[in-house]
Amino acid sequence: MSTQKKGPTSALPRFEEAEPLGPHDWAFVQDLVAVLEKHGNLERFGLCLLHDHFPLAVDEILVETTDTEARTLHAHVEKASQTRHKKASQWRFLPGVQHSLRGEFAGDPYEVVLVCDPYSGCPPRK
Repeated sequence: MSTQKKGPTSALPRFEEAEPLGPHDWAFVQDLVAVLEKHGNLERFGLCLLHDHFPLAVDEILVETTDTEARTLHAHVEKASQTRHKKASQWRFLPGVQHSLRGEFAGDPYEVVLVCDPYSGCPPRK
């Protein structure tokens, strides 16, 4: 049995195949800005280009760490049930699905794409 994510959502495109934001997205961006502003989230959320570099198993999560001295970001895969990193920083909406495909987010209409490692300086400690 394959451990790759399966379900009603489509597979994400590889980065080199993913279409970036462009001039044809003007109306979409204006609508999104209006919704974010309406709910007081304009300074809280933005956009990211959803894409895949490699498949993740349903029990895995991508973790972002930072090296504040070198000013670099790193991403690696961990088992979702064993990671100490809990602060999500990127989400994928699940259209037409009333729950996440991942057990730890069951009941949510989104799944977490990336969590941040607060122990590595993400976000930086003051």
